[in-house]
Amino acid sequence: MMKRIAAIVIGLAVIVSALVVMTMLRKSPVLTVVTWSGPYGRAQASALFVPYSQRAAIDVRIAQYDGGLDELRKQVTSRQYEWDAVDLELPDAIAACREGLLEPIDASSLPAGRNGEPAKSDFVANALGPCWVGSVVYSQVIAYAPARFGTARPISLSDFFDTVRFPGPRALKSTSAKFNLELALLADGVAPDGVYRVLSTPQGIARAFAKLDTIRASIVWWARAGDPAEMLEDGRAAFATILNGDAYEAANQRRSLGVIWDRQLYELDVFGIPKGDPKREMAMDFVRFATSAASLARVSGWVPYGPARRSAIDLVGKNPELGIAMRPFLPTAPEHFSTAFAVDDAWWQAHGPEVIPRWEAWRGK
Repeated sequence: MMKRIAAIVIGLAVIVSALVVMTMLRKSPVLTVVTWSGPYGRAQASALFVPYSQRAAIDVRIAQYDGGLDELRKQVTSRQYEWDAVDLELPDAIAACREGLLEPIDASSLPAGRNGEPAKSDFVANALGPCWVGSVVYSQVIAYAPARFGTARPISLSDFFDTVRFPGPRALKSTSAKFNLELALLADGVAPDGVYRVLSTPQGIARAFAKLDTIRASIVWWARAGDPAEMLEDGRAAFATILNGDAYEAANQRRSLGVIWDRQLYELDVFGIPKGDPKREMAMDFVRFATSAASLARVSGWVPYGPARRSAIDLVGKNPELGIAMRPFLPTAPEHFSTAFAVDDAWWQAHGPEVIPRWEAWRGK
């Protein structure tokens, strides 16, 4: 009897040992997430990819790209998938969704906000679409040179257009009508929910150009991302439209500039899943994790992009490397976001081809 029990014990020990060895040798499932190079991609790696890999016991592999839909289209068409989740700029996500390149996403499956609010109520406008979930918000703001104005500092969009109280050159981006036309109509008193309806008419476009004409003599142009901060510092501009991330970089370089958040014009980066990807369930689990309030707050702790969830903002702390509080630089902080305007990239895809020639003609006068 004892021999029989010993044999059973030895047999069980062999089975357990074999299972342990098999578990150690078994490869973890692989999920490939595509994002951008630079600080944003590194922030996602620290805040999202590594934590998800540890939590889900999944080997998260990172691929990088420069945007666009060519590679996504190729993989979906050939059904040869190398990507499982993709960080997309919202215009590309809209186009990819329209082409049937992304899996549909049910917003009701996303985690609730910190206070239990449904995802649809927690995400900012445009962050949720039929095929995408918002990750971060970035925006165009207005910066100014404080030394030019003493104690009477500009605080609003209307101040940008007031060349009497606040004289000096205004730097606008030369390469795109987008942002400039919306800015003009908002400054002319068009309600935010009516901007694209007005822009859809010849009279509305003329109205936008007429408003820009009121500062035309003061306009100087910028084209590169670094231009606005340099122009404010060297005196070529008193005001400049600037991406909030570039304003953050300028502040870190101790360049003196003020920021006007009134009527910031915002866009998003979002997550999408390639249509037909055999790992779509795993990818969706990642997206749910990556777009929770806590996860988005971790990303915004590293880079000056606002979390796309309202309930995430109070979780954002100091930058782990620089030790500076990030909230003052984030578009979705409530103190900045009350008058924010959501850029309608679908409108620009539909109407841009007819508007851009008019912009070029006006700019070239």
